[in-house]
Amino acid sequence: MKTLRCLLLATFALALGTATALAGTASLVLDARTGKVLSAENPDVLNHPASLTKMMTVYMTFEALRRGELSWDSKIKVSRTAAAKPPMRLGLKSGMTITVREAVLGMIVRSGNDAAVAMAERLGGTEANFARMMTAKARQLGMSKTVFINASGLPASQQVTTAREMSTLAVALMRDFPREYRLFATESFNFRGRKVRGHNNLMYRYEGMDGIKTGYTNASGFNLVSAVKDGNRRVVGVVLGGRTARSRDAKMAALLDRHLGKAAGGERQFIASTRGRKVLEAPVEMTSTTSDVPMPYTAPQRAKQDSVAALIATTSATAIPAERPTEVAEIESSAMAPVAGGGWQIQISAAPSAEAARMLLAQARAEGGAPLAGAKPHTEAVGKGANAIYRARFIGFSSRDAAAAACDALKQRSYDCMMLPSRG
Repeated sequence: MKTLRCLLLATFALALGTATALAGTASLVLDARTGKVLSAENPDVLNHPASLTKMMTVYMTFEALRRGELSWDSKIKVSRTAAAKPPMRLGLKSGMTITVREAVLGMIVRSGNDAAVAMAERLGGTEANFARMMTAKARQLGMSKTVFINASGLPASQQVTTAREMSTLAVALMRDFPREYRLFATESFNFRGRKVRGHNNLMYRYEGMDGIKTGYTNASGFNLVSAVKDGNRRVVGVVLGGRTARSRDAKMAALLDRHLGKAAGGERQFIASTRGRKVLEAPVEMTSTTSDVPMPYTAPQRAKQDSVAALIATTSATAIPAERPTEVAEIESSAMAPVAGGGWQIQISAAPSAEAARMLLAQARAEGGAPLAGAKPHTEAVGKGANAIYRARFIGFSSRDAAAAACDALKQRSYDCMMLPSRG
C-alpha cells in the first residue's frame, strides 16, 4: 500500500512539474452564457493569482451578507496584523473600525490588503482559517487546482490558480450575486474624507467593461480579470503573467476585440467552464430566507481526496510556478544604489520588505504615466533585521516642479507622496 501511495504521489508530482515548467503568461476568453472557451493560452497551468485572490474574499463576503451574518453597515475591527499589511493599502490603523461596505470597496477599488485581512479575520477568526474556507469554497465552485493561503494575494509560494479557474470565479460572482457584482465597476469612493481611486485603467476606456480585478506581485507578473457586455453577449477575459500593466491591458483589449463577436447572444444564464464540464450550480435568487448556516471553518470531508491541493501543500517544489521576468527587474537593479547628487526625489511609502517596496513602485510607475517617465525607482533600507523598513522612492527628477507633477499624478491615484531634495 505504501509503495502504491508513493507511486501515486510521484505521478501527481510529475504531472504538476510538467505543468509548472510552462508557467508564465496565460490567458482565456470565455463566453459567460454558454461556457464555451473562445481563446486559450496555457489555461490550466498553475500561476500565482496575486490580488485576483480578493475576488474570492469578496465572494465570501457577499455570501455572509446573504446569510445575514453581516450587513453592509456591520462594523469590522482592524487588528494590528491587518493594519501592518504592505501596500496596496486602504490606510487602516490598528484598533479602528470600518464598515463592511468600506471593506468591500477598499478591496475592489483600492485592492487594499489591510481591508482584505480585516474581513478575513471577521469571517474566519484568523486569516489562515479563512484561507482554508476560501479553498473549500473554490472546490465547491469547481476550481479543482486553486489553493488559497491568504485573503489578499500577497506573495505566498503555495497560493496558485489557473486562467480557467479565475474565469470560473468571475462567472460565479456575476451569476450568484448580480446586484452586488455591480460594485466591481466602481471607479472611486470617498473614505474618511478622501477620495480613493481605482487602478483598473482598462475598465475606464474599454466600452462595456465592468471590472473585475487587477493583480500584481513579482512572482505573478501583471494579472487581470475582465468582464465585458456587448448587447446580449457577455464574455470574461483572463490574462496572467503580463510583463507590465500596459502590455497586460493591451493584450486583454486585443483578445476581447478579436473574440467578443464570437460570443452567443440571448438571455441564457451564466455558465463557467473547467475542462469543458459545466460544474456550477444554477443561479441563487437574492432572498432574505437564503440559508443562514455559516460556512464551516474547515474544509468539507471530500477535501481529503483532493490530491492536487494536498500535493501543493506538501511538495512546494513541484507546485510553485516559475518566476517570470517583469519590469521589477529594473527596480531591483537600482535598489540600494547611491542616490545621485542634485535633483529631486519623491517617496510614496515605506514597506516592511524590499519585495513589498518594489511591488508598490512597479504598480505606481504603471499608473503614474508621463510624469514618472524619466524617474528611476529606488528602494532604501532603514534599520536592521526585523526592525528594517524599506522606503519606496522615485529619484532623478530634474527640478522641484517635475517632482511635484509626479506627486500630483500619484495623489490622483490615491498614493501618498512626499517630495525630497536628493542627497549628495
